[in-house]
Amino acid sequence: MLNEKKTLKEEKRKFLRNDLLLCAALIIVAVIIFLVFILGAEKGNCVTVLVDGEEKATYSLNVDKTIKLDAEDGNYNTLVIKDGKVYVSDATCPDKICVSHRAISKVGESIICLPHKTVVSITSK
Repeated sequence: MLNEKKTLKEEKRKFLRNDLLLCAALIIVAVIIFLVFILGAEKGNCVTVLVDGEEKATYSLNVDKTIKLDAEDGNYNTLVIKDGKVYVSDATCPDKICVSHRAISKVGESIICLPHKTVVSITSK
């Protein structure tokens, strides 16, 4: 009986140690993948604006400017291109998630305003 308890405790320790090793390995792999995507991302040179799935405009990231994207119903989003990055500085949408989004500059990044059906994305044309 004493041997059974001792064996059971040893097995629990093995499982705990193996679980910790597995978790550590998964965290290391996740960090490596994250770094590859962040450090390997290509810096874009264009901003493409889609409204309701249709491409409305493309702007260069090399020219600083402010663009007001007017919607048919009087709503708008204000884009700011500055220092090779783009962000939404103002919008009439109720939640303003697009305004609180950080500035973007790398290919594949996007800012989306669902109420206005607007997608601002970085490309390299």
